[in-house]
Amino acid sequence: MKKDTKFDGLKIRGETLTGRVISTKSKKTAVVERDITKYLSKYGKWAKTRSRIIVHNPDSLSAKVGDLVTIAETRKISKTKSWTIIGFIEGETK
Repeated sequence: MKKDTKFDGLKIRGETLTGRVISTKSKKTAVVERDITKYLSKYGKWAKTRSRIIVHNPDSLSAKVGDLVTIAETRKISKTKSWTIIGFIEGETK
């Protein structure tokens, strides 16, 4: 998806990431978790971390728990939400 395009009424800008939906308990909101592996040069080892991002879950997509999704940065929607789900990754399900 090109930058500065509109999706579901929101202007998409900035980064685009992928992750797995782990919670959809709030209305129109989901929590997406990303697993990150980074190298720590001081110790000469790889470390695993995870990042949880609060995202807008539009009614047109309505992602479920376990879905692998693509998220994009957008304007601030609420105090904690500044990302939105823009699509699913093909062939990936729980």
